[in-house]
Amino acid sequence: MTTSGRVEPEFPLFPLGLVTVPAEAVPLHIFEERYKTMIGLCVAEDRPFGIVWLAEDELHRVGCACRVEEVLEQLPDGRMNILARGVEPIEVIERQSHLPYPSGVVAVLTDTPETPDLALAAEARSAYRELVERATGRELEAGELAAMSAYAMVATVEFGLEAKQGLLELRSENRRLNLALRLFRAAIKRLDFIDLAQTRARSNGKVRFG
Repeated sequence: MTTSGRVEPEFPLFPLGLVTVPAEAVPLHIFEERYKTMIGLCVAEDRPFGIVWLAEDELHRVGCACRVEEVLEQLPDGRMNILARGVEPIEVIERQSHLPYPSGVVAVLTDTPETPDLALAAEARSAYRELVERATGRELEAGELAAMSAYAMVATVEFGLEAKQGLLELRSENRRLNLALRLFRAAIKRLDFIDLAQTRARSNGKVRFG
């Protein structure tokens, strides 16, 4: 992974079994002492921290810098319920162990220069609009939709960790839009299948295949 942008040492890291993308809202329950210390510092100093996917004892190098948007609950023993939000992708260059919580040297990842694919963007946003309307009944306004990046759209849908990690590692908005479009289309197909199954279930009490 090629890094670019600013490099920050002693960046607080939160290895978790989840993947976060920029613009995504993430509720977290903070209960371990080291993370109570870390998040307490981030809140007090308005500092970001990085969520990095820990999968089967393997820590992925690319994660997402997040900020604490709101402390939802502060318990007497220091435990916290917080709402964090993804800000920007980062890459862990080196792990550090001298602080009372996990940290590392990280680089902020920026995209490679490219010409925006406007047709692809329109297609991805159209598929996203259809998915949201089918799943929630909500109709997105044109202005709201036009301002949404691939990250912003994917941040509102529950996709698998591998898919979200793949999106996070792409350094091209065009490529992210292409992946998002495929994810939206696959989700719409699943909704079509669910609709068909429910229709059949209502008609005869069973879902039949073939």
